[in-house]
Amino acid sequence: MPSQADSMENRLPDGPLAEARWALGSDQRQSPTNVAELLRGASSARPGALAVAEACRWPWSGGWRTITFQELNDDSDRIAAGLLAMGIPPGTRLVLLVRPGIDFISLVFALLKAGMVMVLIDPGMGRRHLVRCLEECRPEGFIAIRRVQVVRWLLRHRFPQARWNVTVGAGRLWPGMTLTQLRRQRCDGWQPPRIELGDPAAIIFTSGSTGPPKGVLYRHSQFLHQVEAIRTHYGIEPGEVDLSTFPLFALFNAAMGTATVIPRMDFTRPARVDPRQIVRAVRRFGCTQAFGSPALWNVVGRYCEARGETLPTLRRVFSAGAPVPPHVLARLKAVIAPGGEVYTPYGATEALPVASISASEVLGQTAARSAAGAGTCVGRRYAGIAWKVIRITDEPLATLQEAEPLPDGEIGELMVCGPVVTQEYVTRTECNPLHKVRQGETLWHRMGDVGYLETTASGQRFWYCGRKAHRVVTEHGTLYTEICEAIFNQHPWVYRSALVGVGPPGRQRPVVFVEPWPERYRQARRRWHTLEAELKVLAAAHPQTAAVTTFLLRRTLPVDIRHNAKIFRERLADEAARLLLPAGLCG
Repeated sequence: MPSQADSMENRLPDGPLAEARWALGSDQRQSPTNVAELLRGASSARPGALAVAEACRWPWSGGWRTITFQELNDDSDRIAAGLLAMGIPPGTRLVLLVRPGIDFISLVFALLKAGMVMVLIDPGMGRRHLVRCLEECRPEGFIAIRRVQVVRWLLRHRFPQARWNVTVGAGRLWPGMTLTQLRRQRCDGWQPPRIELGDPAAIIFTSGSTGPPKGVLYRHSQFLHQVEAIRTHYGIEPGEVDLSTFPLFALFNAAMGTATVIPRMDFTRPARVDPRQIVRAVRRFGCTQAFGSPALWNVVGRYCEARGETLPTLRRVFSAGAPVPPHVLARLKAVIAPGGEVYTPYGATEALPVASISASEVLGQTAARSAAGAGTCVGRRYAGIAWKVIRITDEPLATLQEAEPLPDGEIGELMVCGPVVTQEYVTRTECNPLHKVRQGETLWHRMGDVGYLETTASGQRFWYCGRKAHRVVTEHGTLYTEICEAIFNQHPWVYRSALVGVGPPGRQRPVVFVEPWPERYRQARRRWHTLEAELKVLAAAHPQTAAVTTFLLRRTLPVDIRHNAKIFRERLADEAARLLLPAGLCG
């Protein structure tokens, strides 16, 4: 399968990226081919400015460890030089399992500079899934904390190719290479290897919310275009300060000349964040923008609302990973800077970013339609993205000619192409034919999402109706999760709900799990029959949900590790089958 670079010019468009080209005094003004080159440019332009601030427990540091752009660039140079001095050849596949912080960001840029292929994965997915995913990607080494290195050694039979290993946070008596030793490497006059746009840069794993996590291959061109797309779309300027509660989203802040603030929190459990830590970090550094999952912003927004707190320096807030409820957007809009905006970028690990919408547009135009069962509007596409909605099929599509385009307003599955769209999975490769569609030398990606396009005076918008794998196909029609759940979520006792199907496709019985607001759970449990009756009335009042007659109460719904927002409906479907099939309620 050809790489995206095979079908694109070997250069990037002039624009904001041109301002951050190599600052090496060369007369050659070629476009960068490596995101790490942008860090070099940022360090030249703003050497003494804050690059990263990491919350820590050292009392003598005031609770924060910091590093400037010049220090970050120099540190990543030393680490990159050390990796190459070890004899590791460019292109080597190295797992990076390090806690979010300065070491993590410096290592990312060092790996990019050295031409290594970093493997990034959520450690919170659990040891069994983590080990299986790492085994599938056949790593040639690990750069990881001590605990990971111990497990890697104990399971060394599963990683026979992992000969290049560096331990982070190890003491003097630790056997093998450590990060401290790498940092002692002199890098005067060293030159990074030549990087081409089409060279592999990283393998990033999907969240696994609709099946086993898959390893997505990123090339340097995709990373560069991501920086370009995000910076230009939102007008991000050098000197801004970003609060990062999801490290992968903020990997390239430094490349944009933006400082990164990493608060104290468990990054695998954003729904359990201590909102005081977020508020303190924003105020301490005067953060101008922030990214967080819907679950995190729900906690922070409710905290601020209850205590009358505001975050007046925040002008730009991002939330993604799952549809963001309007009540979360409204609370955030109320506490950030006057005139500030909340954005919900839409995309996937395989294609990011694809589209975006503002809270103002949602609250002023689309929220009421969503509540009535229209789906969730995710906005308009980014520059450079092409998209189509095609008739839903679970079969592979070898070429674009096999796909049947649908008109505006008709629900189908979304497919996209563009410079930020990745081209292949390198684990679970059997999924490539199911997700990649060829159009000559171009490859389209099937997002696995269903919805419809709507043409407005200011351009096309995509309305998301749910995951293709989660649709419920009954004898009388198809039900879509986002459409149905939005209707039930209007009940004042319901925090969120989840539609699943029980039985074989074509004869599935729709079942809705209900998670009440935490403060309402005990009351909902005592008065379940009343709540159930009210939900049935709500279902009957809308044609989209008229077929739903079965409801189940649950204290909390199972969600993904990465954002604590995507609901694991496969798990709920199995649970519903166990509860209902013995009673003869499903055909």
